[in-house]
Amino acid sequence: MPTASGGPAASGTASADAGQGAGQDRPLPKRKPRSPRAGSPSAAETPEPATQSFDYFSTPRTAGPGAAPASDPLAASPQSSFDGTPQSPFAAPTPDSAAPARDPLAASAQDPFAAPVQDPFAAPAAPEALPKRPRRGSAEGQAPTQAMPAVPAAPAQQWPELPADPWDPWRRADHDVPQGLAVPSTVEPPPAAPPAPAPTPPAPDPLPLPAWAQAPQQASPYGPGPVPGFGATGWEELGPEEEEEPAPQPKRQREPYLDNVKFLLIALVVTGHALRPTVDVHANRALYIFMYAFHMPLFVMISGYLSRNFWNSNAKTNKLVDTFLVPYVIVEFGYAALRFAFGHKWSVSITDPAWLNWYLIALLFWRLSTPVWKRMRYPLVAAVVVCLFSGLSQLNGEFSIDRVFGLLPFFVMGLVLKPEHFDLLKRTPVRIAAALVLVTWAVAAYLMAPRLKLSLWYFNASYHDLHMTWWYGMGFRLVFLTGVTVLCFSVMALVPRRRTWFSDLGTRTLYCYLLHGVPVMIGKEMGWLKAEWLDGPLGVAAIVSGSFALAIILCLPITRTLFKWMLEPRLTWLYRRPRKIVDQQPEVQR
Repeated sequence: MPTASGGPAASGTASADAGQGAGQDRPLPKRKPRSPRAGSPSAAETPEPATQSFDYFSTPRTAGPGAAPASDPLAASPQSSFDGTPQSPFAAPTPDSAAPARDPLAASAQDPFAAPVQDPFAAPAAPEALPKRPRRGSAEGQAPTQAMPAVPAAPAQQWPELPADPWDPWRRADHDVPQGLAVPSTVEPPPAAPPAPAPTPPAPDPLPLPAWAQAPQQASPYGPGPVPGFGATGWEELGPEEEEEPAPQPKRQREPYLDNVKFLLIALVVTGHALRPTVDVHANRALYIFMYAFHMPLFVMISGYLSRNFWNSNAKTNKLVDTFLVPYVIVEFGYAALRFAFGHKWSVSITDPAWLNWYLIALLFWRLSTPVWKRMRYPLVAAVVVCLFSGLSQLNGEFSIDRVFGLLPFFVMGLVLKPEHFDLLKRTPVRIAAALVLVTWAVAAYLMAPRLKLSLWYFNASYHDLHMTWWYGMGFRLVFLTGVTVLCFSVMALVPRRRTWFSDLGTRTLYCYLLHGVPVMIGKEMGWLKAEWLDGPLGVAAIVSGSFALAIILCLPITRTLFKWMLEPRLTWLYRRPRKIVDQQPEVQR
C-alpha cells in the first residue's frame, strides 16, 4: 500500500514493488511528473508543467481487489506518476484516496485533471455501450514500443480565413454556401466578440470570358464604366435626344428588271407627247395608238407593285407630300408661267391638273386607298366593278377623278402581283407568245388607226362620250381591259432582266416625266414638231430617236442634282420625329 506522501519513501516503495512484480504481465505506468508535497525542496525547485494534455489512446484500468499495482523499472523516474501510483503510460490516471486533496475551485490550465480543450479535429467518441477495440501497444501481453510522453495541451487552432478564390463556385458574390457543404474559405467559427472591421480587399480580377462571348459587344452593365440607358434599378427609358434607331439591315441589291421596264415606258411617254401634233398622218397615228394601248396602264401597274409596302415605312409615307403635293403645285405654276410666256392667258387651277400633271394627283389618290384594297378579299374584282360603273357617269377632270377610276384596275393589279408572277414571264414559250401578241397588235393598230378614236386610250371617257349604251359599254370596257392587260404582260415578257446600260436611268423616271413637258411644249409653240418632214416613217423614226435621247438626258444624275430641290424637297422640319417606346427591361438577376 503506497504511502500518502510523495517523498523518498514513496520512491523506494515504488522500486521495491517493481522488483517483486518483475516478469508479470501488467500495463506499464504512464510517465507523469511527480507531485511534490507542499513545503518540500523539490516542489520549490522543480517547476510544474504549464499544461497537461489528455491522452486519447489510453484505456482506464483499475487494479483488481487484493492485487498490488505493478510498476515498470522505467516508471521510477520523477515523471512516472503524480502520486506514486504505478500506471501504464497508456492508461488514464486514477485518483487515489490517499492523494492530497485538491481544491475543486482552483482548477486551472495547470491542473492535470482539468477538462481538456476539445480538439476541433478529433473524431467523435464511440458509444459507451460498445466495447473498445484494444489499441496497438496497450493490449495485455504486448510491451509498448515507446512511452508516450505527456504533451502540453495547445490552445485550439482555428482554420485561417483564406482569401476568396474567384474559381470557388461557393464563393461567388451574393451567394450563400448551401447547407451541408463546408469549404475552408466559407466556414468560420462564431467569434467571441465582434471582430474589428477589416480593410476592404481589392476586387478580384474578372473571370475570363468563354470563346463564344469574346466577340466585340457593347459594354456589359456588370463591367466597369457606365452604360447608356442602364441605371441602378434596371434599364431606363431613353430621352428624345438619346433615341437610338435600330441598326439598319443590309440593303438588298436593287433588281434591274423593273428599272429597265420603267425607263422604256418613260421613253415611250416622251415619244407619245412628241407625236401628238403629228397624229393626222397615218403612220404617226398608228404608232401613237400602238404605244398608248399599254404604256400608261403598264406604268400604273408598276406603280401599284411598288406601293405594296408603301405604308410600312415612315419615309415613304412622307413622300405623299414631298414627291406628290409639293411638286404638283410647283409644276402647275411652272407650266402656267410657260404658257403665259408664249402669249396665252394666265390660268392656274389646282383642282384641274394641267396636261401631264394629272398623274401626280391620281397616284396620290391610289396610294391613299392602298390600305383599303389590301384588306379586301378580292380587290381586283372590286376594282374592275368600280371601273365599269364609273363609265355610267360623265366625270369631269377635277382632280383627274375620271382617270383615277379608269386606270384603277391596273393599280390594284400591281398590288396583288407577286415576284413569282414575274418569273412566269421568263419562260421561252411565254416570250414567244408575247412577241406574237405585240406583232399582231402592231399590224391591227396600223390597219385600224384611222377608225379608232384617240379618246378611248385616255381612260377617261364615259359610255355616253363613246356613243355606247350602258350594257354595250360595260361589255366593251371589260374586253378592252382584258386586251390591254395582255399587252402589258407581253411587253414585260420581252424586257431584258439583266443589268443594262439604261438600268440606272430607270431609277430617276420622275424627273423625266415632270420635266420633259417643257421642251415638248416649246417645240409645239415654236412649230418644230409640226414640220412637214416629220410626217411619215422617216419623221416617226426622228421623233422616236429624239424622244429617247431627251429621256436619257433627263434621267441622268446631273439632272437630279439640279432639280432635286424642286421635285424632291426634304421637308424634314414638317414632320414629327417618330418616337420608339423603349420597353422596361426586368432587372438582371445576378
